[in-house]
Amino acid sequence: VQLVQSGAELRNPGTSVKVSCKASGYTFTRYFIEWVRQAPGQGLEWMGKIDPEDGGTDKARKFQGRVAFTVDTSTSTVYVELNSLRSEDTAVYYCARNEGGSLSYWGQGTQVTVSS
Repeated sequence: VQLVQSGAELRNPGTSVKVSCKASGYTFTRYFIEWVRQAPGQGLEWMGKIDPEDGGTDKARKFQGRVAFTVDTSTSTVYVELNSLRSEDTAVYYCARNEGGSLSYWGQGTQVTVSS
């Protein structure tokens, strides 16, 4: 099982960023993918999840209206897009596979830096 994420991003405040997570080594539609981030000096923060089978999503209240999770089953890839970026969004973003309630496999992380 592998989850491979896209590379580091640098964005200005007020813009958007889209991070990808490409899955391999298992049946892609069988497991939810969750997104978690970690800001400098902070703990892990859950952002939400997506069901690759039907595209259904669940978002943390904090990100409602500012985040979108999408899936491309043809390439076994899920995406998180965060809009209206601010400096507090600077963090490492991770995707992880949910297996029976545990995040059993993780992507390598994508550094997103928001700075003018």
